[in-house]
Amino acid sequence: MHGLPKGLFFSVYYTGLAVVGAPANILVIVILSRRRCGLSKCITSYLLSMAVSDLSVIISAVILNRIVGLYLPSSFLSITPVCSARSVLIYATIYISVWLTVAFTFDRFVAICCQKLKLQYCNQKTAAWVIGIVCALSCLINSFLYLIYEPLYVADQIPRYCSVKITFYTSPAWASYDWFHRILTPCLPFVLILLLNVLTVRHILAANTARRRLHTFGRNQSDPEMASRRKSIVLLFTISGSFILLYSLFFITFLYVRIARLTYFSGSNFKASNFLLEESGFMLQLLSSCVNPFIYAGTQKKFREELKNGAKYPLRLIVKLFK
Repeated sequence: MHGLPKGLFFSVYYTGLAVVGAPANILVIVILSRRRCGLSKCITSYLLSMAVSDLSVIISAVILNRIVGLYLPSSFLSITPVCSARSVLIYATIYISVWLTVAFTFDRFVAICCQKLKLQYCNQKTAAWVIGIVCALSCLINSFLYLIYEPLYVADQIPRYCSVKITFYTSPAWASYDWFHRILTPCLPFVLILLLNVLTVRHILAANTARRRLHTFGRNQSDPEMASRRKSIVLLFTISGSFILLYSLFFITFLYVRIARLTYFSGSNFKASNFLLEESGFMLQLLSSCVNPFIYAGTQKKFREELKNGAKYPLRLIVKLFK
Protein backbone atom coordinates (compact mmCIF):
# COMPACT_ATOMS: atom_id res chain seq x y z
CA MET A 1 0.00 0.00 0.00
CA HIS A 2 3.04 2.31 0.03
CA GLY A 3 2.54 3.62 -3.50
CA LEU A 4 -1.24 3.71 -3.29
CA PRO A 5 -3.34 6.11 -1.18
CA LYS A 6 -4.95 4.23 1.70
CA GLY A 7 -8.42 5.61 0.92
CA LEU A 8 -8.25 4.40 -2.70
CA PHE A 9 -6.93 0.98 -1.72
CA PHE A 10 -9.70 0.47 0.86
CA SER A 11 -12.35 1.76 -1.54
CA VAL A 12 -11.33 -0.77 -4.21
CA TYR A 13 -10.98 -3.64 -1.72
CA TYR A 14 -14.25 -3.19 0.18
CA THR A 15 -16.26 -2.34 -2.93
CA GLY A 16 -14.95 -5.50 -4.57
CA LEU A 17 -15.78 -7.49 -1.43
CA ALA A 18 -19.37 -6.23 -1.51
CA VAL A 19 -19.79 -6.69 -5.27
CA VAL A 20 -18.55 -10.30 -5.10
CA GLY A 21 -19.61 -11.37 -1.61
CA ALA A 22 -23.21 -10.19 -1.47
CA PRO A 23 -24.40 -11.78 -4.77
CA ALA A 24 -22.39 -14.95 -4.05
CA ASN A 25 -24.05 -15.47 -0.67
CA ILE A 26 -27.50 -14.63 -2.06
CA LEU A 27 -26.91 -17.25 -4.76
CA VAL A 28 -25.92 -19.80 -2.10
CA ILE A 29 -29.08 -19.04 -0.10
CA VAL A 30 -31.25 -19.54 -3.19
CA ILE A 31 -29.54 -22.79 -4.23
CA LEU A 32 -29.52 -24.33 -0.74
CA SER A 33 -33.16 -23.31 -0.18
CA ARG A 34 -34.13 -25.47 -3.17
CA ARG A 35 -32.55 -28.48 -1.37
CA ARG A 36 -31.33 -30.16 -4.55
CA CYS A 37 -27.65 -30.44 -3.69
CA GLY A 38 -27.82 -33.95 -2.26
CA LEU A 39 -27.02 -32.75 1.27
CA SER A 40 -28.91 -33.84 4.37
CA LYS A 41 -31.45 -31.46 5.92
CA CYS A 42 -29.14 -31.00 8.90
CA ILE A 43 -26.10 -29.97 6.82
CA THR A 44 -28.28 -27.78 4.61
CA SER A 45 -29.65 -25.96 7.68
CA TYR A 46 -26.13 -25.14 8.91
CA LEU A 47 -24.81 -24.10 5.49
CA LEU A 48 -27.92 -22.00 4.83
CA SER A 49 -27.64 -20.21 8.19
CA MET A 50 -23.92 -19.64 7.59
CA ALA A 51 -24.69 -18.06 4.21
CA VAL A 52 -27.31 -15.78 5.80
CA SER A 53 -24.89 -14.74 8.56
CA ASP A 54 -22.09 -14.11 6.04
CA LEU A 55 -24.45 -11.96 3.98
CA SER A 56 -25.36 -10.06 7.16
CA VAL A 57 -21.66 -9.45 7.85
CA ILE A 58 -21.15 -8.09 4.35
CA ILE A 59 -24.17 -5.78 4.65
CA SER A 60 -23.41 -4.50 8.16
CA ALA A 61 -19.59 -4.50 8.27
CA VAL A 62 -18.63 -3.96 4.64
CA ILE A 63 -21.45 -1.91 3.09
CA LEU A 64 -22.94 0.05 6.02
CA ASN A 65 -19.64 0.50 7.84
CA ARG A 66 -16.63 0.48 5.52
CA ILE A 67 -18.14 1.60 2.20
CA VAL A 68 -20.51 4.18 3.68
CA GLY A 69 -17.65 5.45 5.84
CA LEU A 70 -15.42 5.89 2.78
CA TYR A 71 -17.97 7.45 0.41
CA LEU A 72 -20.39 9.17 2.85
CA PRO A 73 -18.32 9.92 5.96
CA SER A 74 -20.79 12.44 7.40
CA SER A 75 -23.99 10.50 6.82
CA PHE A 76 -26.70 9.70 9.37
CA LEU A 77 -24.80 6.52 10.22
CA SER A 78 -21.91 8.57 11.66
CA ILE A 79 -24.05 9.95 14.54
CA THR A 80 -22.63 8.40 17.71
CA PRO A 81 -25.72 6.48 18.97
CA VAL A 82 -26.27 5.06 15.47
CA CYS A 83 -22.56 4.32 15.13
CA SER A 84 -22.60 2.48 18.48
CA ALA A 85 -25.65 0.42 17.46
CA ARG A 86 -23.96 -0.34 14.14
CA SER A 87 -20.91 -1.64 16.00
CA VAL A 88 -23.09 -3.98 18.07
CA LEU A 89 -24.73 -5.26 14.87
CA ILE A 90 -21.36 -5.82 13.17
CA TYR A 91 -19.83 -7.80 16.02
CA ALA A 92 -23.04 -9.77 16.63
CA THR A 93 -23.20 -10.91 12.99
CA ILE A 94 -19.49 -11.80 13.03
CA TYR A 95 -20.00 -13.81 16.24
CA ILE A 96 -22.92 -15.63 14.66
CA SER A 97 -20.89 -16.44 11.55
CA VAL A 98 -17.95 -17.74 13.60
CA TRP A 99 -19.94 -19.87 16.03
CA LEU A 100 -22.09 -21.35 13.28
CA THR A 101 -18.83 -22.56 11.74
CA VAL A 102 -17.98 -24.17 15.09
CA ALA A 103 -21.49 -25.68 15.31
CA PHE A 104 -21.17 -27.13 11.80
CA THR A 105 -17.74 -28.58 12.63
CA PHE A 106 -19.11 -30.18 15.81
CA ASP A 107 -22.11 -31.57 13.93
CA ARG A 108 -19.82 -33.25 11.38
CA PHE A 109 -17.60 -34.56 14.19
CA VAL A 110 -20.62 -36.20 15.82
CA ALA A 111 -21.85 -37.58 12.49
CA ILE A 112 -18.48 -39.17 11.70
CA CYS A 113 -17.11 -40.16 15.11
CA CYS A 114 -20.11 -40.70 17.41
CA GLN A 115 -22.47 -43.14 15.74
CA LYS A 116 -24.60 -43.66 18.88
CA LEU A 117 -25.21 -39.92 19.24
CA LYS A 118 -25.60 -39.28 15.50
CA LEU A 119 -29.32 -40.07 15.22
CA GLN A 120 -30.22 -37.94 18.24
CA TYR A 121 -28.02 -34.92 17.46
CA CYS A 122 -27.53 -34.74 13.68
CA ASN A 123 -31.04 -33.78 12.63
CA GLN A 124 -32.84 -30.69 11.42
CA LYS A 125 -34.62 -30.03 14.73
CA THR A 126 -31.39 -29.98 16.74
CA ALA A 127 -29.71 -27.83 14.09
CA ALA A 128 -32.56 -25.29 14.36
CA TRP A 129 -32.15 -25.14 18.15
CA VAL A 130 -28.37 -24.73 17.92
CA ILE A 131 -28.67 -21.98 15.30
CA GLY A 132 -31.26 -20.13 17.41
CA ILE A 133 -29.15 -20.35 20.59
CA VAL A 134 -26.02 -19.15 18.75
CA CYS A 135 -27.89 -16.12 17.36
CA ALA A 136 -29.47 -15.20 20.72
CA LEU A 137 -26.26 -15.48 22.76
CA SER A 138 -24.22 -13.60 20.14
CA CYS A 139 -26.64 -10.67 20.24
CA LEU A 140 -26.70 -10.67 24.07
CA ILE A 141 -22.91 -10.80 24.53
CA ASN A 142 -22.23 -8.03 22.01
CA SER A 143 -25.00 -5.71 23.23
CA PHE A 144 -22.60 -4.42 25.93
CA LEU A 145 -20.40 -2.89 23.21
CA TYR A 146 -22.95 -0.11 22.88
CA LEU A 147 -21.66 1.30 26.19
CA ILE A 148 -17.96 1.54 25.33
CA TYR A 149 -18.16 4.41 22.83
CA GLU A 150 -18.15 8.18 23.13
CA PRO A 151 -18.31 10.88 20.41
CA LEU A 152 -15.12 11.61 18.54
CA TYR A 153 -16.31 15.22 18.39
CA VAL A 154 -19.53 17.24 18.59
CA ALA A 155 -20.59 19.46 15.66
CA ASP A 156 -23.74 21.61 15.79
CA GLN A 157 -24.70 19.79 19.00
CA ILE A 158 -24.66 16.47 17.17
CA PRO A 159 -22.22 13.82 18.46
CA ARG A 160 -20.27 12.31 15.57
CA TYR A 161 -18.45 8.99 15.12
CA CYS A 162 -17.43 6.42 17.74
CA SER A 163 -14.30 6.62 19.83
CA VAL A 164 -13.58 3.95 22.42
CA LYS A 165 -13.67 5.40 25.94
CA ILE A 166 -10.33 5.47 27.75
CA THR A 167 -11.95 3.58 30.64
CA PHE A 168 -12.29 0.60 28.31
CA TYR A 169 -8.49 0.19 28.57
CA THR A 170 -8.04 1.18 32.23
CA SER A 171 -11.07 -0.43 33.89
CA PRO A 172 -10.51 -4.02 35.13
CA ALA A 173 -14.17 -4.81 34.38
CA TRP A 174 -13.91 -3.68 30.75
CA ALA A 175 -10.50 -5.36 30.37
CA SER A 176 -12.08 -8.62 31.57
CA TYR A 177 -14.95 -8.17 29.15
CA ASP A 178 -12.52 -7.53 26.27
CA TRP A 179 -10.57 -10.69 27.11
CA PHE A 180 -13.81 -12.65 27.40
CA HIS A 181 -15.08 -11.14 24.13
CA ARG A 182 -11.92 -11.94 22.17
CA ILE A 183 -11.48 -15.39 23.71
CA LEU A 184 -15.03 -16.28 22.62
CA THR A 185 -14.17 -15.08 19.11
CA PRO A 186 -11.82 -16.17 17.68
CA CYS A 187 -9.58 -17.90 20.29
CA LEU A 188 -12.00 -20.54 21.59
CA PRO A 189 -13.35 -21.32 18.09
CA PHE A 190 -9.72 -21.80 16.95
CA VAL A 191 -9.10 -24.36 19.69
CA LEU A 192 -12.42 -26.15 19.22
CA ILE A 193 -12.16 -26.39 15.43
CA LEU A 194 -8.56 -27.63 15.56
CA LEU A 195 -9.38 -30.16 18.28
CA LEU A 196 -12.49 -31.46 16.53
CA ASN A 197 -10.67 -31.74 13.21
CA VAL A 198 -7.77 -33.64 14.79
CA LEU A 199 -10.17 -36.08 16.46
CA THR A 200 -12.12 -36.45 13.22
CA VAL A 201 -8.99 -37.15 11.17
CA ARG A 202 -7.80 -39.72 13.70
CA HIS A 203 -11.16 -41.49 13.59
CA ILE A 204 -11.27 -41.43 9.78
CA LEU A 205 -7.76 -42.88 9.43
CA ALA A 206 -8.62 -45.72 11.81
CA ALA A 207 -11.97 -46.40 10.10
CA ASN A 208 -10.48 -46.27 6.60
CA THR A 209 -7.74 -48.74 7.56
CA ALA A 210 -10.37 -51.18 8.85
CA ARG A 211 -12.56 -50.76 5.75
CA ARG A 212 -9.60 -51.31 3.40
CA ARG A 213 -8.85 -54.59 5.15
CA LEU A 214 -12.45 -55.68 4.66
CA HIS A 215 -12.47 -54.65 1.01
CA THR A 216 -9.33 -56.62 0.19
CA PHE A 217 -11.69 -59.57 0.23
CA GLY A 218 -14.05 -57.78 -2.16
CA ARG A 219 -11.62 -57.66 -5.12
CA ASN A 220 -11.04 -53.89 -4.86
CA GLN A 221 -14.71 -53.00 -5.29
CA SER A 222 -15.59 -49.33 -4.90
CA ASP A 223 -16.69 -48.21 -1.44
CA PRO A 224 -19.54 -45.67 -1.69
CA GLU A 225 -19.41 -45.08 2.07
CA MET A 226 -15.76 -43.99 1.93
CA ALA A 227 -16.44 -41.84 -1.15
CA SER A 228 -19.34 -40.08 0.58
CA ARG A 229 -17.28 -39.59 3.74
CA ARG A 230 -14.38 -38.17 1.72
CA LYS A 231 -16.64 -35.51 0.16
CA SER A 232 -17.99 -34.55 3.57
CA ILE A 233 -14.48 -34.26 4.99
CA VAL A 234 -13.25 -32.09 2.12
CA LEU A 235 -16.16 -29.69 2.70
CA LEU A 236 -15.57 -29.64 6.47
CA PHE A 237 -11.82 -29.09 6.30
CA THR A 238 -11.94 -26.38 3.64
CA ILE A 239 -14.55 -24.40 5.61
CA SER A 240 -12.78 -24.73 8.97
CA GLY A 241 -9.33 -24.29 7.42
CA SER A 242 -10.27 -21.04 5.70
CA PHE A 243 -11.72 -19.77 8.99
CA ILE A 244 -8.50 -20.46 10.90
CA LEU A 245 -6.34 -18.89 8.18
CA LEU A 246 -8.39 -15.72 7.76
CA TYR A 247 -9.02 -15.07 11.47
CA SER A 248 -5.44 -15.59 12.68
CA LEU A 249 -4.31 -12.00 12.21
CA PHE A 250 -7.44 -10.66 13.94
CA PHE A 251 -6.53 -12.57 17.11
CA ILE A 252 -2.86 -11.55 16.89
CA THR A 253 -3.99 -7.90 16.81
CA PHE A 254 -5.91 -8.32 20.08
CA LEU A 255 -2.87 -9.88 21.79
CA TYR A 256 -0.61 -7.12 20.48
CA VAL A 257 -2.93 -4.34 21.72
CA ARG A 258 -3.37 -5.84 25.17
CA ILE A 259 0.23 -6.98 25.76
CA ALA A 260 1.80 -3.78 24.38
CA ARG A 261 -0.88 -1.70 26.20
CA LEU A 262 -1.88 0.19 23.07
CA THR A 263 -5.34 1.36 22.00
CA TYR A 264 -7.47 0.04 19.20
CA PHE A 265 -7.28 2.05 15.99
CA SER A 266 -9.62 5.01 15.64
CA GLY A 267 -10.45 6.66 12.35
CA SER A 268 -8.68 9.84 13.48
CA ASN A 269 -5.21 8.35 13.47
CA PHE A 270 -4.13 6.63 10.26
CA LYS A 271 -0.50 6.78 11.40
CA ALA A 272 -1.04 4.69 14.55
CA SER A 273 1.59 1.98 14.87
CA ASN A 274 -1.06 -0.74 15.03
CA PHE A 275 -3.18 0.62 12.16
CA LEU A 276 -1.78 -1.65 9.43
CA LEU A 277 -1.93 -4.76 11.64
CA GLU A 278 -5.48 -4.12 12.85
CA GLU A 279 -6.90 -3.07 9.49
CA SER A 280 -5.27 -6.05 7.76
CA GLY A 281 -6.86 -8.32 10.37
CA PHE A 282 -10.30 -6.81 9.69
CA MET A 283 -9.80 -7.13 5.94
CA LEU A 284 -9.03 -10.84 6.19
CA GLN A 285 -11.82 -11.36 8.71
CA LEU A 286 -14.38 -9.78 6.37
CA LEU A 287 -12.94 -11.67 3.40
CA SER A 288 -13.97 -14.90 5.14
CA SER A 289 -17.61 -13.89 4.66
CA CYS A 290 -17.42 -14.37 0.90
CA VAL A 291 -15.15 -17.42 0.75
CA ASN A 292 -17.67 -20.18 1.57
CA PRO A 293 -19.69 -19.87 -1.70
CA PHE A 294 -16.50 -20.62 -3.64
CA ILE A 295 -15.74 -23.54 -1.32
CA TYR A 296 -19.18 -25.03 -2.03
CA ALA A 297 -18.68 -24.58 -5.76
CA GLY A 298 -15.24 -26.17 -5.62
CA THR A 299 -16.12 -29.17 -3.45
CA GLN A 300 -19.76 -30.02 -4.23
CA LYS A 301 -20.59 -31.40 -7.69
CA LYS A 302 -24.37 -31.03 -7.31
CA PHE A 303 -23.93 -27.44 -6.12
CA ARG A 304 -22.02 -26.70 -9.34
CA GLU A 305 -24.79 -28.33 -11.35
CA GLU A 306 -27.41 -26.15 -9.65
CA LEU A 307 -25.20 -23.13 -10.30
CA LYS A 308 -25.02 -24.00 -14.01
CA ASN A 309 -28.78 -24.51 -14.18
CA GLY A 310 -29.30 -21.13 -12.53
CA ALA A 311 -26.99 -19.47 -15.06
CA LYS A 312 -28.85 -21.11 -17.96
CA TYR A 313 -32.30 -20.10 -16.68
CA PRO A 314 -32.17 -16.43 -17.87
CA LEU A 315 -30.93 -17.62 -21.27
CA ARG A 316 -33.88 -20.00 -21.55
CA LEU A 317 -36.27 -17.15 -20.75
CA ILE A 318 -34.70 -14.98 -23.45
CA VAL A 319 -34.96 -17.81 -26.00
CA LYS A 320 -38.66 -18.31 -25.14
CA LEU A 321 -39.35 -14.59 -25.55
CA PHE A 322 -37.93 -14.58 -29.07
CA LYS A 323 -39.72 -17.74 -30.17
